[in-house]
Amino acid sequence: MISQKAGDAGAIFSSTAFDRHEEVIFCTDAGSGLRAIIAIHDTNLGPALGGCRMWPYETENDAIADVHRLSRAMSSKNALARLSTGGGKSVIIGDPDRDKSEALFHAFGRSVENFGGRYIVAEDVGTAVEDMTQIRSRTSHVMGFSAREGSSGDPSPVTAYGVFCGLKAAVEFRFGRAELSGLRVAVQGIGHVGYQLCKYLHEAGAKLLVSDIHGAAVARAEADFGACAVAGDDIYSQDVDVFAPCALGAELNSRTIPQLRAQVVAGAANNQLECAEDGAKLAARNILYAPDYVVNAGGVINLSYERESGYERDKAMAHTAEIVLDIFGRAEREGRPTSEIADDMAQELLGASGQAVDELT
Repeated sequence: MISQKAGDAGAIFSSTAFDRHEEVIFCTDAGSGLRAIIAIHDTNLGPALGGCRMWPYETENDAIADVHRLSRAMSSKNALARLSTGGGKSVIIGDPDRDKSEALFHAFGRSVENFGGRYIVAEDVGTAVEDMTQIRSRTSHVMGFSAREGSSGDPSPVTAYGVFCGLKAAVEFRFGRAELSGLRVAVQGIGHVGYQLCKYLHEAGAKLLVSDIHGAAVARAEADFGACAVAGDDIYSQDVDVFAPCALGAELNSRTIPQLRAQVVAGAANNQLECAEDGAKLAARNILYAPDYVVNAGGVINLSYERESGYERDKAMAHTAEIVLDIFGRAEREGRPTSEIADDMAQELLGASGQAVDELT
């Protein structure tokens, strides 16, 4: 295991994805084949809480960039959700359909344990409740494991609920309507969160267009919600009111933004903007963007309630329902992209916390 801390020399620190991270750990285990990276971005608000993504990255540099961006976003997400947790994330390089094993997650759990509680892991893309349960056999610093063992279980439904609430707030701000009946929504990615979001939207009377790299996921949405299937990249150019990216990141970029016909973008995917300038490109086209780490905070809000004595889902859901995007009004008043406003608000909270910590030490 190799540890690189902020202040050391190395090519990683000149990366555009690196943003004053406190610590980055590279984890390997020959017996299980584990290759993982754990990144702690900021612990001013508390121990770093963030999921573990398992994905077959094309290159190791892709994995490094992803974990940096994801952990940085977790700091902002947890701050704006008013949680007493900092930002961190982890990635395991591998195919979640072929490379999972008990030994691999045990090895990963030992790596998490080495942080002594500074990093708390949960599920993310490519990992599930049963994987967290295996990790828990090697560390107590894990959340989202089996509900039978006292955890909150799968956080995806709460994440989806938060996205649904944020989407509703965006629709009300842009269109002046509180109801979603008849609203046309294009959902990209029908995984755990995307499917649950479709369920909420369907129950609210929205008309769904869906796409996913997995045909079975699309077929399920067609059967359960009467959704209309859209092939691949055609999802961007659909004549809809809302585009909801719920797959992987960087889907909003110089290639896709010009194709959008939606007036609102609100989805569950992390790091939806390929670069910071893409927020301004959306604003220039008068597309209202609900910043991803604001509206997809429901899962981590839910997990935060596991830290309290006696998890109560109703409290977590109530907190999630309070996702109110005053970001929209501030962006309109200041004539700036919503992405910039969200970043500034997060930095204000993190900076104030950091100043308080500095004064005490």
